[in-house]
Amino acid sequence: MPALFISVMRTGVPLVAGWLLTLAVKTGVTIDSDAVTYAVTVALVLVYYVVFRLLEVLGSRLRGTALQRFSGILLGWARPPQYPDAGGSLPPLTGTVSSRDPL
Repeated sequence: MPALFISVMRTGVPLVAGWLLTLAVKTGVTIDSDAVTYAVTVALVLVYYVVFRLLEVLGSRLRGTALQRFSGILLGWARPPQYPDAGGSLPPLTGTVSSRDPL
């Protein structure tokens, strides 16, 4: 279930960030029909993604490959994302970094 949350956040956060950037570009942010349209669009896209992602997870748990494939196609890819398990830690750094090294 953590992979589901991660994938939803990876979709929702950029949508919200894009909406906030759009609002920031406008001077004097007010609640007008454009702002409402942006907010509704973001909400609908997020709901669409969450519904079909949940159906995809449900299909994989019920061994229902048809449900999983159908939901995946409606999300743009027939298979759910698979994130490698990093074991909870990063690999050790090799070498040293000095303050003189360029970034």
